[in-house]
Amino acid sequence: MSSRDEILNRLRQQTRDADRPDPWVSRRHFDDPAGRFVETLNANKGEAHRAGSIEEALSLAGDILHEIDARSVVADGHPVLNAAGLPARWPDIDWFVVGQTRGELRAFAAAADVGISVATAALAETGTVVLAAGPTTSRLTGLLPPAHLVLASTGHLTTDIFTWTASRPDVLPSSVTLISGPSKTADIEQTMAVGVHGPGRFIVVLYDD
Repeated sequence: MSSRDEILNRLRQQTRDADRPDPWVSRRHFDDPAGRFVETLNANKGEAHRAGSIEEALSLAGDILHEIDARSVVADGHPVLNAAGLPARWPDIDWFVVGQTRGELRAFAAAADVGISVATAALAETGTVVLAAGPTTSRLTGLLPPAHLVLASTGHLTTDIFTWTASRPDVLPSSVTLISGPSKTADIEQTMAVGVHGPGRFIVVLYDD
């Protein structure tokens, strides 16, 4: 018997039954989770807006695109956005929809005015949105344009990251991005700079669903 086999046999003999830990229960509680999300995101230099429905959220998104004077937009090919009729809803904008538009995504996103995503989850404690990877989503949507607009449903609003991961019925996707505000750094003389390594504006429309 080799030394390796001997070590493995010893480890097998040390196995024992163990009780599974209880499901995660957050110790945090917010009387108004949506209000807490908005307050915390705004405190982190993000821009949070409330909407009573998805249609109201889309109307507000259109106002934001107009305010930015967006000429080109890269958007994830999310079912919520597809159902909303993008890009036909705003035909005067040049669109690149991930998973649907042919061409070089990276080059388009680098030159786009706005990126649009749909949140997989929203975390009240930290004012964070969770974006999950998929065949029709891309991290470039929220990384390269100078402004990132996210639609988030209150139906996907939860207390914190631990509660969200514990409540998922399936495995985590291959990549998960957590965003709690615009890109910020204080590497140079501890002076806060916004928009250096990513979007300078991070806008979330939290709508009732």
